Amino acid sequence: MGAKGSLARQLLGWQLVIVFALLGCVAAFSAIQSNESFADTEGRRLLSVAENVAATPGVRQSLADPVPRDPLPIFAEGARSLSGADSVVITGPELRVLTAPDPAERGATLPIGDSTVTQGRSWVGEVDGSLVAHVPVVGDTDGTLGAVVGYVAAGKAMPGFLDGLANSPGNALLLLGIATFLGLAGSLFLAWRVKRQTLGLEPSEITGLVEHRDALLHGIKEGVIALDQQHRVTLVNDEARELLALPEDCLGLPISGLEINERLRDVLTGNALGSDQIALRAGRVLTINRLPISHDGRELGAVATLRDRTEFVALREELAESSRAGDTLRAQAHEFTNRLHTIAGLIELGEYDEVRNYVDLVSRAHDDWHEQVSARIADSAVAALLIAKASLAAEHGVGLRLTDESGLGPVDDALSIDLVTVVGNLIDNALDALRGHDGDAGGRDAGEDWVEVAVSHEAERVSVVVRDSGPGVAPEIATEVFTHGFTTKAAESGGQRGLGLALTRQTCIRRGGSVNVHNRGGAVFTAVLPVVPDRAKVSP
Repeated sequence: MGAKGSLARQLLGWQLVIVFALLGCVAAFSAIQSNESFADTEGRRLLSVAENVAATPGVRQSLADPVPRDPLPIFAEGARSLSGADSVVITGPELRVLTAPDPAERGATLPIGDSTVTQGRSWVGEVDGSLVAHVPVVGDTDGTLGAVVGYVAAGKAMPGFLDGLANSPGNALLLLGIATFLGLAGSLFLAWRVKRQTLGLEPSEITGLVEHRDALLHGIKEGVIALDQQHRVTLVNDEARELLALPEDCLGLPISGLEINERLRDVLTGNALGSDQIALRAGRVLTINRLPISHDGRELGAVATLRDRTEFVALREELAESSRAGDTLRAQAHEFTNRLHTIAGLIELGEYDEVRNYVDLVSRAHDDWHEQVSARIADSAVAALLIAKASLAAEHGVGLRLTDESGLGPVDDALSIDLVTVVGNLIDNALDALRGHDGDAGGRDAGEDWVEVAVSHEAERVSVVVRDSGPGVAPEIATEVFTHGFTTKAAESGGQRGLGLALTRQTCIRRGGSVNVHNRGGAVFTAVLPVVPDRAKVSP
C-alpha cells in the first residue's frame, strides 16, 4: 500500500467527497427554499397582525392623546399572544418604542433597516435576523384620518439552517439520508469494481509497470509493435518505427491506414500465418513473428516482433555467390575432365583425325559462346556472369542461350551490380524450376531444357527477360510471387528460390523499376531497371 492509501480507499474517499458535496448543495437549496417559503407565508401573517393593531381605535386614540398611554401594552401583548408572533412593538411618530415584550427596549429607537414605513407605506422585510412587518398608525381626528401618530412592528425570528431543513417540504432530511446511503453503497461498489479490473494493483504499482514496460520496449534491439482487436496500433517502440518507416503519430491508426505494402499488412494482421515470416520494407529484409494475445478465451490483440535481416541476407547471398562460383568451377572442371577422357580414349584408339576434329569442335563451341556474349554484352561483370552460368547450366543438362536482339552497352558500377543481382537470381530461379523436369518439346533439341536470356538497353532503362521451358508459375500465385516478395515454396520449406525473387524485386524497386512474371510455354520473368534511379517511383 502506498503512502496515500490503496486505490480502493482513494476512490472511496473521492466518491464520498463528491457525494457529500452534492448533499451539501441539496441541503443548502432545501434550506433556502424553506426560508423563502417562511418569509412569504409568515410575512403576510405578520403584516396582517400589524395592520390589525394599527387599525385598532384604542391604539389610535392612545397614540393621538398626549395623556399617558397605559392601554398600549395590552393591545400589543394581546395581538402577540393571538398571532404567535415573537414581538409586537408600538412606537411614537419619532420611532421611540412605547411598548415592547422586553422592558429594556422601551424608550429606545426602533431599528427599521430599509423599511419604507416612515414614508407612510407598509413594509415587510428582514431586520437584524428577524422577519418584521412595519405599518404606520394614522390618527383619527373628528372622524377623519389625519397624520401619522406612530408605528406598529410585528416580528418573528428567521429559522436557522437545520430548522430550515426540518421544515422543508417533503421531509428533506429523510431524502438526504437515503441519498447518503445510496452514495456510500455506490462508492464502495465502484471501488471494488475498479480494484478487480486493475487486478488488485495499486496506482504506484501500475505506474511502475508502465515505466518498466516503456524502458524495456525502447531498450531492446528488436522492433515491437502491438495491435488491438481492430488491428489498430496501440504500442510501438523506436526500433519498430524505424524498421517499418512509420510516422511519429502512428499510435491509434489502423494497419490499413499505414503506407505499408500488402505483404506487411497480411503478416501484421494475421492473414499470413507461420513463424519467421519474411517481408520487405524500405529496402530492408525483415523477419516478423506475430503472437496473438488472449485472456479468458477472449482475443485482446496481438504483438509482433521484427528483426532486420538485411545484413544477414546480404551475407548469405555473398556465400551463395561463392558457392555458385564453386559449382561453376566444379562444373567446368567436370566438363574439362570428360573432354580429356574423350581425347585420351581417341588417342588410344589411334583416331588422331577424330582427336583433331573433336578439339576443334569443343574450342569452336566455347569460342562461339564467348564471342556471342562479348559481342552483345559490353559490361564485363554481366558478360562474365553469363559465361559462368552457361557451364553451370550445361552440368544440369540445360541449354543457356542469349537472344539475337540482346544488347547491353557500358553502364555505371551501381547499375552493373544491380544487373548482376537480377540476372543471376532470375537464371538461378529458372534452373531451380527445371531441376528434375523431363524436358519440353519447345527446346532447341528434343528432350533438352533451356533458359533464354534477353537483355535490351535503351536510353533510360535496361530490360531483362528470362524465359525457361519449365512448367511455369501456377496462375493462382503468379501475382502473389512479387506482391508478397516470396513464393509458396519459400514460405513452406524455407527455400531460397523465393528469397532470390524477393531480392530481385527489392533491387528493381530500389531503383524505381519493376519486375513481373507471366506464362508463355514456361515462366517469363521481366525486370526493368532505370539507368538513372527514379526515387519518385520507389514504393514502400
